[in-house]
Amino acid sequence: MSKAAKATLTASIVFCCASVFGVHYIQNEEKENLRAGVLRDDERRKKKEQQTLNMRELKEQQELHEALLKTQEVSNLPSSEPISEDD
Repeated sequence: MSKAAKATLTASIVFCCASVFGVHYIQNEEKENLRAGVLRDDERRKKKEQQTLNMRELKEQQELHEALLKTQEVSNLPSSEPISEDD
């Protein structure tokens, strides 16, 4: 074989191997990115569900508070009374 043929063969083999390894590397990166996206979506969904539950609980507490204020007479709220040091 001539030197030019050997050089061409070597360059072709190196290019082929580099292409195969490059494609595998890119596929692995894309796979990791997709997996990270799924994990982010799960976390976002959990936060949204928790926020919905918190808002529902807040609304229930506010409704209960309003119902109790209607049924009970409150002259002074405890938070508005000054703290006496005589006790």
